[in-house]
Amino acid sequence: MLANKTALVTGSTSGIGLGIAKALARQGANIMLNGFGDVEAAQREVAALGVKVGYHGADMSQPAEIESMMAAAAAQFGQVDILVNNAGIQHVAKVQDFPVERWDAIIAINLTSAFHTTRLALPAMLKANWGRIINVASVHGLVGSAEKSAYVAAKHGIVGLTKVTALETATSGVTCNAICPGWVLTPLVQKQVDAKAAALGLSNEDAKKQLLGEKEPSMQFTTPEELGELAAFFCSAAGNNIRGVAWNMDGGWTAQ
Repeated sequence: MLANKTALVTGSTSGIGLGIAKALARQGANIMLNGFGDVEAAQREVAALGVKVGYHGADMSQPAEIESMMAAAAAQFGQVDILVNNAGIQHVAKVQDFPVERWDAIIAINLTSAFHTTRLALPAMLKANWGRIINVASVHGLVGSAEKSAYVAAKHGIVGLTKVTALETATSGVTCNAICPGWVLTPLVQKQVDAKAAALGLSNEDAKKQLLGEKEPSMQFTTPEELGELAAFFCSAAGNNIRGVAWNMDGGWTAQ
C-alpha cells in the first residue's frame, strides 16, 4: 500500500512512535526514525520488516536540528511523504509550582516541533499532491487533567494546528489528522504507574488498575500496535477525505 513512500516518525525509538513506524513499514513505507531510545534495536525491528531505515538524532526542541533532520530525510529517501509528529515529554505539577523551564521544554517538544516539521514537509507534499501528516495528540488534546497544564496546553495546541493544516490543504491530496490516545503503557506511563504504586503502597498491577479506573472505562491500555494500525488507515485510500479530525482511541475516556 505504501511502497516507495517514506515516513518520518519523531520520537520513534520506543513506545507509540516505534509502534507507528513498524505499522507503516508493514505497509511498505521506508522509515526515518528519530529519538533518544535504543536506536540500534529500533532500526533492527523496522529493518526486519523489509524496508529501508534511516535515523536522525535531532533534539526536537531545537529548530535548527529539526531542519537538519528534514533535509537528511529528503537527501536519503527523496522526500517525506508521511510525517508523524509523535515526540513528547511530560512533567506533572500544579500551575503555581510548575517549573518555567519544564513548561518551555514541553511546549517546544510537544507542540512547536510539529509546526517546524509540518512547515518543512508541506512544500514537497503539495507539489506531489499526496501526503499524510499525523499528529499524535492525546486525550489531553480534548479534555484536561489536573497538574498537567503544559502537556494539556500543548496537546490542545496540536489539535488546533491539525485543524488549520487540514483546512489549508483541503483541496489537495495532502491530509492532516490527529490521534488522541488515552492511557498507553509506554515507558512514560509506566513511570506514573511506578510512582503511584510507591506512593500508595500498591502492587504494580493494582496501581495500573487504579490508574485506568480513574479515567478509562474499558479498563485496558491502548497499545502502540493499535495506534499504528490507525495511522496506517489514515494513510490508506480510505483516508483520502478524512481531514482535520482528532480521533480518540481512549477506551471511552471522553465519552463520559
